[in-house]
Amino acid sequence: MKIIVISPNKVLREEVLLSIKGIDSSKHALVFGDGFSNLGQMVEVERPDLMIIDSICVENGNLSILEGISLRSNHMAIILLSQNASSEFLMTAMRSGVKDVLSLPLQTSDLQAAVNRVELKLSQSSQKNKKGKVIAFVGSKGGSGATFLACNLAYILAETSNVKVALLDLNLQFGDAVLFVNDHVPSNTLADVAKNIRRLDASFLKSSMVHILPNFSVLAAPEDAESAQDVKPEHIDALLKLTTSEFDFVVMDIGRTLNATGVKALDYADLIFIVLQETLPFIRDSKRLLHAFHSLGYAKEKINIMLNRHEKGGDIRLIDVETALGMKVYKTIPNSYLAVSASVNQGVPILKIAKHDAVTKALQEVAESLVEVSKAKKSGWLDNLLHHASL
Repeated sequence: MKIIVISPNKVLREEVLLSIKGIDSSKHALVFGDGFSNLGQMVEVERPDLMIIDSICVENGNLSILEGISLRSNHMAIILLSQNASSEFLMTAMRSGVKDVLSLPLQTSDLQAAVNRVELKLSQSSQKNKKGKVIAFVGSKGGSGATFLACNLAYILAETSNVKVALLDLNLQFGDAVLFVNDHVPSNTLADVAKNIRRLDASFLKSSMVHILPNFSVLAAPEDAESAQDVKPEHIDALLKLTTSEFDFVVMDIGRTLNATGVKALDYADLIFIVLQETLPFIRDSKRLLHAFHSLGYAKEKINIMLNRHEKGGDIRLIDVETALGMKVYKTIPNSYLAVSASVNQGVPILKIAKHDAVTKALQEVAESLVEVSKAKKSGWLDNLLHHASL
């Protein structure tokens, strides 16, 4: 949540900032000692979720200015800090779009409770407006094939169904997902979006993505580790709020590092695919991932296993994998080295170069289940998905 704090009182500004950080140190707060004279422009540029403003800035009838800003920026909540507790002032403030009026001297608990109420309302509004289903791929080890599966599932979803699909490469250190479906170097990346997060809207997002199909676009990972440091959890939050409102499906390649940005993305996921192969190191690391996800409080129904390069008759059987992990495998992807290698080396989706390959068929089955379930209206999305996966 992005917050701006406006007060000429330095002590009050610092007190407010400490209170906000006491709730969640990741909250993005901008503090201004002066700014009411150009408040409308400031709100337009910064696009905050919440404005906390000292009433000294709105004396002498300036509440009408707040009312105009509130009408133009209905996404933003306003908390007013005031020594005036008269019922007349409170009524006028509320009519001007102020959500809460807190008495001065400030009580930390009152401010934190008010900020939490705003955040809860924003969260509820975000979930209500959310349209796109979010699918996350996480490789249990390097070389699992998670990126290949994420990219090709996203492409197949878009190519075979009338849905809009976004592929987000959130592997900040080593992401190269765009090269699995395209042979051109992207002009913009996730790092560019993060640097210009104040400009983020549907138009800016579209201009930052690589468009593979009319209904399939990719946002590439940062080019290097230095630019990857510009990407913060609040950027991922803003990005996913927008993409889920613009696309029917958002497919994410997370990478293996469960840092703050990765967890923020996973929080949005409707479904998480842990990708592994039938070897002990993959199984061991998959168990660690499962434990981490359970520790994060993710529902069991949200987490699913995708077994890649599956071959019958190996030393480790499917039932051995399921027993070791304590859960059923959602989908097995057969081993088809030649077709997959050709796809990766050419930067062409496997559907285009090996339409009838077993890997293509398996991914088509996953895509069909996802699309069919997303259209179901009478029953739960994940319940239907798991039902179809078991058929």
